[in-house]
Amino acid sequence: MNKEILMQFVGFESKPAGREYTFTVREAASDTREFTLTIASEAFRSRKVNYQDGPDICSLKLRRELAKNENHLQGTHYHVTDADLEDYRSAHTPPSKRPFARKPVQEF
Repeated sequence: MNKEILMQFVGFESKPAGREYTFTVREAASDTREFTLTIASEAFRSRKVNYQDGPDICSLKLRRELAKNENHLQGTHYHVTDADLEDYRSAHTPPSKRPFARKPVQEF
């Protein structure tokens, strides 16, 4: 993605089908474009995603789409998929610690 791009989270709106997150994207010499990304209500109800993570998840998805398409996206509305949510969760979940794991045997 071009480093001259400014992306800003504008806000969200709750709809029956899900939450719509709105972002504006501006390149140095271009007009401002507006994009909307939707996370389905079911993803929140089933606890696949927390409400507070919604903007971050959508921001990362939009950045990936912009990078993949060299900042020339045809559409303005995107849906966050279960695969997107799983990618986010795996990237943002700390590795589990096993408090009672065996310590390696040291030979002296």
